[in-house]
Amino acid sequence: MESVYPVPAHYGDKAVFLDRDGVLNQEIGDYVYDPALFVIPPGVPGALRALKAAGYRLIVVTNQGGIDKGLFTRAQMDACHAKLEAAAPGLLDYIYYSPHHKIKTRSQLSKPNWLMLERGLHRYGCRPEHSFLVGDAARDLEAAAALGIRPILVPTLKETEHPLAAHVAADLAAAADWILQQA
Repeated sequence: MESVYPVPAHYGDKAVFLDRDGVLNQEIGDYVYDPALFVIPPGVPGALRALKAAGYRLIVVTNQGGIDKGLFTRAQMDACHAKLEAAAPGLLDYIYYSPHHKIKTRSQLSKPNWLMLERGLHRYGCRPEHSFLVGDAARDLEAAAALGIRPILVPTLKETEHPLAAHVAADLAAAADWILQQA
């Protein structure tokens, strides 16, 4: 798929795109918008440090359709993101989110559409073929595959396997280990 954005001169960096719920924080089977329920597994900060040390841009891409549905506010989501950034200070390059939900708004931002990922590739000049996405749902893997980004599945309540997965990893730490072995 050809990018709709011009390619920056420094094109060539690599990225790991990270879904939020089920990868960076524990999946609870519903929207996670209360910081008290936003639990970051112990292996997440170390995995992010290892990927960052290997030169990867770390870009969060998360659907937050509960905002569109009126279930929570951007401020509540931001409080969860602040907790994530406090657990992994200076490691995340950017957090893209889509506040839209398919029952209320059609948006190219929301996965399985790939606009958040393409924006991350462009912003940092990353090459899709040198990049990975770690997600826990079919929509994550579909967005990555559409751009030639290698999808890694972390099985949760949403998915336990998927034909698009280049790899299945127990958690982000195992996914990071596999990514680092691919270099």
